[in-house]
Amino acid sequence: MCYLQMHHVENSEWQNRTDVTRFILLGFGNAEDLNVLLFLLFLAIYLVILSGNLLLVVLVMVEQHLHTPMYFFLANLSFLESCYTSTILPRMLASFVTRDKSISLLGCVLQMHFFSTLGATECYLFAVMSYDRYLAICKPLHYAILMNERMCILLVAVSWVIGLLLITVLTSLLSQLNFCSRYTIDHFFCDFTPIVRLSCSDTHIVEMAAFITSSLGILPTFLITVASYVFIITTILKIPSITGRQKAFSTCSSHLTVVSIFYGSLMFVYVFPTMEKVKDLNKIFSFLYAVLTPMVNPFIYSLRNQEVKSSLRKTVLSVLGVFCDTKEIIHP
Repeated sequence: MCYLQMHHVENSEWQNRTDVTRFILLGFGNAEDLNVLLFLLFLAIYLVILSGNLLLVVLVMVEQHLHTPMYFFLANLSFLESCYTSTILPRMLASFVTRDKSISLLGCVLQMHFFSTLGATECYLFAVMSYDRYLAICKPLHYAILMNERMCILLVAVSWVIGLLLITVLTSLLSQLNFCSRYTIDHFFCDFTPIVRLSCSDTHIVEMAAFITSSLGILPTFLITVASYVFIITTILKIPSITGRQKAFSTCSSHLTVVSIFYGSLMFVYVFPTMEKVKDLNKIFSFLYAVLTPMVNPFIYSLRNQEVKSSLRKTVLSVLGVFCDTKEIIHP
């Protein structure tokens, strides 16, 4: 009897704590007639992201001459970005098919948690990759000692752990908020700021925690990345020969391109004032860093990198050779 009374009290407290159990993600607006087209478009994008990034991971694993710190970090980045977009696109694709834009409160919080964790980890990985390029170009004689296998694994592990810890604190605070009546999110995924704005609780502590975690997640990594490239560019400009400068710059130009796109769009979304006039622009730039950047990264790294292109060509020829040999055995 006591247990039933306690259980009833707990249920009553939960009902008082929150009335909203589902949110509506408005996505890209009321484009019901374009659902089939949008489904095919985002399905193609998702398949390109998965195939391009996972192909880079496989190439780095199977090609012996790609077993270097730079490609080890690149493989981790590619794997992360495959997971990164998988927190958003499958649910979006399902909504195009079912026309159901709702998502549960728990599902929304979990989507925000995993997306933000992977985003924070990506910031630290970019900083690690910048530091790696700094050592390779500015400290070439000490590079092999400073960036050994143990250090590479440690840097990647620290990036994942810090990203997880920062966002776990934020998620635990977010889960304590009350949601009473508002339930529409004018976005295509559950991001932190749109969720907090729907709460009927005092969000001062949560917003302060978000500011601190964002500062710890974005600011140090951005400064490390910028500082690394200031030293890199300074060192490259001191190289006397044009050929030497071109060769040195080619080893970091791909990463610099990716970092510029990522941080440029990220800062527009989280630094630019959130006004009604720029809401659609926020969605566009969110799409840029959350979806488009992971899609173009494999092409930027592969098309501007001779080692990756030669490895890809070698792997494709090997696969075709095995296929042809198998076909000859079956049909002599």
